[in-house]
Amino acid sequence: MGPVTSSWTAFGGDLHLDLTGRRAAGAGLRAALEDALREAVQAGRLAPGTRLPSSRALGEDLGIARNTVVEAYGQLTAEGWLDSRQGSGTTVARRALPEPPARGRRAAAARPVPPRRTARHDLTSGRPDLSLFPRTAWLAAARRALATAPHEALDYGSPLGRIELRQALTHYLARVRGVRTDPDHLLVCTGVTQGLGLLCAALRERGARALAVEEYGLPPQHAVVRASGLSSVPLPLDEEGARVERLDGRSGAVLLTPAHQYPTGAPLSAERRAQAVRWAREQDRYVVEDDYDGEFRYDRQPLGAMQALDPERVVYAGTAAKSLAPGLRLAWLALPDALVEPVARLKVLADTMSPVLDQLTLAELITSGTYDRHVRRCRLHYRRRRDLLVAALAEHAPHVRVTGIAAGLHAVLRLPPGSTPEPELLARAQAAGLALGGLAWHRAAPGPDDAPPGLVIGYGTPTDHAFPAAVQALCELLRDA
Repeated sequence: MGPVTSSWTAFGGDLHLDLTGRRAAGAGLRAALEDALREAVQAGRLAPGTRLPSSRALGEDLGIARNTVVEAYGQLTAEGWLDSRQGSGTTVARRALPEPPARGRRAAAARPVPPRRTARHDLTSGRPDLSLFPRTAWLAAARRALATAPHEALDYGSPLGRIELRQALTHYLARVRGVRTDPDHLLVCTGVTQGLGLLCAALRERGARALAVEEYGLPPQHAVVRASGLSSVPLPLDEEGARVERLDGRSGAVLLTPAHQYPTGAPLSAERRAQAVRWAREQDRYVVEDDYDGEFRYDRQPLGAMQALDPERVVYAGTAAKSLAPGLRLAWLALPDALVEPVARLKVLADTMSPVLDQLTLAELITSGTYDRHVRRCRLHYRRRRDLLVAALAEHAPHVRVTGIAAGLHAVLRLPPGSTPEPELLARAQAAGLALGGLAWHRAAPGPDDAPPGLVIGYGTPTDHAFPAAVQALCELLRDA
């Protein structure tokens, strides 16, 4: 065995070795120490490669003679539990992990888990191309932000978020999306999912018992609504978006994706936007606007945020998940005045506040203009991806109707009646190593079994070198369908 190197160092006071109980059971001091160390290695508390404290340090921590520790280390080294080398100290030996106990093996056998497939081609929707993340610019912005941040920025702060980011977002959202708000009405949250959960809880406090949602949407959001204790009331969709004329007094609010309905892609018409706001005013209700991909518009003028129609009745939800990366967990809510206090109070109960350093970094990116330049590069990148996908489908699968492609990072493929049923089509895709989503999975409530199959294709996820092969695999799947 070569020399063991490890960044893990275990200090005497952190080994949690219980010698008292073993001494009481009649074991000698050295034997008690050997048993305690052996048990810690067997149980996995001391991982392979962990550097143990010196014999002098451990002896002082445990109140025993150094020679006793030296002898215990020597015995365990001879048994193969430890590895001791001159000048390198004593470390836990590299050994095969112990077999799981029989109980665990029986439990695993009783509940077999199918093997996970790793898809060769990932066309799932909802995620960007993570290779586009501006690492160099982010690192530079983080350095500048940390160098100039006041000391108090690292303390507990406002649940609304850092003032630097809320000020930057106020100007950015007004310029790019037409949002009418100010820093005192913006709340930074850990993803839109958390923001929706906070809103649902606040609405329940106001007496709401249901939330109207679009007929097709994002299942995790539907789960958040249910977990918050609200029932969901699905609204049908057509080419003008959600049928908001179906709204009534049952719902305390309505969740909409007006700029680019997810996943069908239809924008909410101007008439229906006005109608939804009018309903909220007359019924003392709210509209929750999920602007999940607001920066990515290709073939039409950008649609301004619906929130501008009435900032006191429309909650605007935005995110950096598509423009930067979902792993940042950065999103924001522009709140009506009546919801600021209850949502902020619930944010405190959830996690006190969102992480500060990433907020400061994003604020620096926005105010320096770097964020705008990055979004423009991404927009061109995704438009090229979309054009390649549409051209390939037109050539190799002309029977497929492609919708929802004027914006965003995904497309909906609708197959003609009589095609392979959607569950079977998804099973074939999985067998071919192709990860994608079915339209039926996005329904807020079960639909008819004979509905024509549809696929939701994310063209943002693969890297550049993987995208052509993924499109080819998709075309081959659709030809056989």
